[in-house]
Amino acid sequence: MQYYVVCPRKLWLYSKQIGFETEHDRVIEGTLLHEKSYPRKDKELVIGDAVVDVIDGEYIQETKLSSKMRKADEWQLLYYLYLLKQRGIEKKGKIAYTKEKKVIEVELTEEKEKELKKKIAGIYRVIESESAPKFKKLPYCKSCAYYDFCFALEGEADAT
Repeated sequence: MQYYVVCPRKLWLYSKQIGFETEHDRVIEGTLLHEKSYPRKDKELVIGDAVVDVIDGEYIQETKLSSKMRKADEWQLLYYLYLLKQRGIEKKGKIAYTKEKKVIEVELTEEKEKELKKKIAGIYRVIESESAPKFKKLPYCKSCAYYDFCFALEGEADAT
């Protein structure tokens, strides 16, 4: 869900096991934050292939470094809430932004659930596609693990 909201091209590449995530500085920083914030694995909740950082009372919580990708963070958490709801578990969500020392609440409303279902259908359209979505330069491309890959391919397209 996060990749779909941020960049469908990134989602497609990742779905085809074209991954640069493990060696990217921001991913490593996020992994270290997760391990430092939640050293005890018993707070994590696995829902299918999704892993929620913390389940605590009526809330599930995700921890992020900053709110630069707030929209994508919220949709990711809404997706987790949706997966829980499908299993008969009603929760609310929180996203903790550590650098900003800020916590926001997220709730799966009927309206958001309808939009979420559209996004899930969109995800399947992207990953089932024969080719990657067209390159679209976004403000956060430079901090993406796929930056060199996407821009190298675009450079080749421009040269032909």
